[in-house]
Amino acid sequence: MTKSELIDAVARRSKITKSRAEQVVNCVFDSMTASLERGDGIEIRGFGSFTVREYKAYNGRNPRTGETVPVAPKRLPFFKVGKELKELVNDAPLVDDDDDD
Repeated sequence: MTKSELIDAVARRSKITKSRAEQVVNCVFDSMTASLERGDGIEIRGFGSFTVREYKAYNGRNPRTGETVPVAPKRLPFFKVGKELKELVNDAPLVDDDDDD
């Protein structure tokens, strides 16, 4: 699902205009982004949690040349799926997307 498909779904389900739904979706994403930028975690019960993980600097290797290159320390968002979502996904029937037959 893309962001525009999410906006369409929110508009349909809540019976609001697409522009209003876009404002809602953007507000949610902006709030989540700001929280992660501050280093705060986000927990959505039944769905999952977002945290920020910190990685120390290390020496990596350029795969093309084999040369050693320094990699700076970084902070990356990490998502851990919630139990309910995991069970819903695992219990859903598998869909065969292979149309080559």
